[in-house]
Amino acid sequence: MLAALRRPRTILWGIAGISVLGFLMALEIVARRYGLPGPISNQAQEVIFGPKSGPLLYAGMGLMMVVLTWRERFIAAGAAVAIDIVFFLVRWAADARMTFGNGALWVLLGCAVIAVTRRTGRERTLLLKGVGLGLLLVAGRKTGDTWLLITSKALPTTLDRYVATADHALGSPSWLMGRAVEATGPVGAHILDFVYAQLAVAAVVVALYQLRNVANERRFPGHYLVRTFLVIGLVGPAIYMIFPVVGPVFAFGTGAFGTGGEHWALANVWPHTVPPLHAPQPMPYDDLTPRNCMPSLHTAWAVTIFIHSRKGPRFLRIAGTFWLIATLTATLGFGYHYGVDLIAGVVFALTIETALRCLDRGWDRPAVTLIAYGTAVFAALLTSYRYLPMEMATHPWVFGPLLVLAMASVVYGYVRVGRLWEPKAVPEPRPAPQPELV
Repeated sequence: MLAALRRPRTILWGIAGISVLGFLMALEIVARRYGLPGPISNQAQEVIFGPKSGPLLYAGMGLMMVVLTWRERFIAAGAAVAIDIVFFLVRWAADARMTFGNGALWVLLGCAVIAVTRRTGRERTLLLKGVGLGLLLVAGRKTGDTWLLITSKALPTTLDRYVATADHALGSPSWLMGRAVEATGPVGAHILDFVYAQLAVAAVVVALYQLRNVANERRFPGHYLVRTFLVIGLVGPAIYMIFPVVGPVFAFGTGAFGTGGEHWALANVWPHTVPPLHAPQPMPYDDLTPRNCMPSLHTAWAVTIFIHSRKGPRFLRIAGTFWLIATLTATLGFGYHYGVDLIAGVVFALTIETALRCLDRGWDRPAVTLIAYGTAVFAALLTSYRYLPMEMATHPWVFGPLLVLAMASVVYGYVRVGRLWEPKAVPEPRPAPQPELV
């Protein structure tokens, strides 16, 4: 036991686990102060009551099952479905809201009990890691929901006027894409809505491919998609507290696909009329709408899915590309984000991805330089959106290319560092030439 604790990786995992638990407890306390349920109580309720996202719970169970044998997987899946059928019948008899997912949560908790009571040594550790991975995915969603509620309660004003003004440098792409999505009719809107809502499930599909050998090798790889996905979800909302923005459909109209801002909106102009330029000021908003636009975490998550799908089979690479394009289209086309949000989201994702890869590969100089550079670019973007929006709007042919160039430079830096990390193929030795016989 003492020898295990001396290992740096074990100590790091222990510190990370304690930090996550402390963070969840802090969010629970803060949420309670605002009269809201926190992530822990929300998750505890889903043991009995109807879950909000059944697919996410089953995705979490799927991640846990990477540590199981095929026989154990069939037993776990069968048990989850059987439990859900029982819950389904009870809800049907009680005329309650029909949903599913309790069975997956029960199986996750049951595997944790089995790991503690029936497994020992490395097998216990491996199963607990699998259970922890599945529960972390679900807890990440609950944590994000709590963060969003806190932003709506704690921040009475938003900076949408600043961001919308700065977005003129890019040609206000949300207005353009909103009209394009509106023209596709209900079919296009439903497809994009599915892609936008099930982003976590898409991430699990890629992660399952990356973790396909865990059951045979009895260990997890050093770095995989879920780590970046969770860290983005934990760190990103903290930026919301610094830069609160609700989005164009809420700040500038009711929109074609939802209720939008209603009476809190400045004007009902999205997506057909770009608002005129005025010196921006903070605008008051309700205490229900999350301030979850800057940066665009959906963009950041879609970028990580795209990155981690590159080493998969052709189908997975195509799916990762489709999910990235569809997510970017949905974030703009539904009016949930401005164009400048997406640029900040790309820089944010690549910086975090590089830092997490360094935890596995080591802190070499090119990677550390890229992390510092990405952080500086991200800070410069937010600073310019806040303090230079009018200059950006009045000189779009200068600031528009600069924004794209700043993002492209981080993308180039990531690709360059990634190539340095790739193992170099060793050429096969050639046989020595034989002397010619005379």
